[in-house]
Order: sequence, then C-alpha cells, then structure tokens
Amino acid sequence: MAEHRSMQRGALLDAARTLLSEGGTEALTFPALAERTGLARSSVYEYFKSRAAVVEELCAVDFPVWAAEIEAAMEAAPTPAAKIEAYVRSQLELVGDRRHRAVVAISAGELDAGAREKIRAAHGGLVAMIGEALEALGQPEPRLAALLLQGVVDAAARRIELGAAEDPAVITDTAVAMALRGIGG
Repeated sequence: MAEHRSMQRGALLDAARTLLSEGGTEALTFPALAERTGLARSSVYEYFKSRAAVVEELCAVDFPVWAAEIEAAMEAAPTPAAKIEAYVRSQLELVGDRRHRAVVAISAGELDAGAREKIRAAHGGLVAMIGEALEALGQPEPRLAALLLQGVVDAAARRIELGAAEDPAVITDTAVAMALRGIGG
C-alpha cells in the first residue's frame, strides 16, 4: 500500500514538472494534475493540501539534485575561473531538462515562505561556492557579483528556452565570456 502511494505521489510530482515546464506556475492546477495522472481530483487532495504543497515538495526533491549536479561540475574544475565557467555551463546544459524548467518556473512564480526557504537552502551552497571563486579572482564584492552572475545565467537560460535565433552553444559561450571577462568578451 505504501509503495502504491509513493508511486502515485511520484506520478503527481512528474505531472507537476511537465505542467510547470509547459505552462509555468499558472498551469499547475489540481484539475490538470488529476487529468495528467488519471486520479480523481479528490485523490490529488489526499496527497497534497494545496498547490503550494506540490511546489514545496518539488523544491525539496528537485533543487538539491539540480544543485548537486552544478556543485559536482564546480568541484571538478581546477581553477577559480574554471569553477565559474562550470557554474555557468552546467546550469545552461540543464535547460533542456524538465526538472530544470520546472525549477525555473517555480523560481519565477509566487512562492510561499516554506518553498522559498527550501530554494534558498539549495542555492545557498552554490552561491557560497561561486562567491569563493569570485573572491579568489579578486572580486571585491563576491556576494553581489554572484547574484549578478546568476542574472546573466538566468537571461541566457531564458534565451535558450525561447528557442532564440542564436544556437544554444553560442548563448552559453557568450554567457561564459561575460562571466569571466565582462562585456569586453
């Protein structure tokens, strides 16, 4: 019985990822979850009390996995500059991944405090790692620079998601060049 419940919970989370990646936070509704999973709407409420609860669980499940992939890429990089490049590249490589799209949709949406806290916790380690790399490169405001760098990554991710005219590899290379050398490329 517990295994069956866990499978249904997994199916609901997977349906939530798809809905978020296709239509953003507005698309994540209980009727849509019921339709995607073949469960009755009342059954969806047995697993999750609210949309916020679905989002919070996705944050708890997906953010640490996503952050761990980026951290692993950064840890494998031998120099501070290579760590920054790995930070940018690994996030942009994840853009095609439904989990990443769901994470982006969640980040862009209105979140309750619990979900925001889970995201902050997962992001905290990444921001600390990127801050250390920026500091090692002589950046006097590593925390601020880390936040601004994330803005470049987010803008590049949006261009890739939109299917912009530029090739995703060109977008990624340009984002890396901006991260490492500013607008001079």
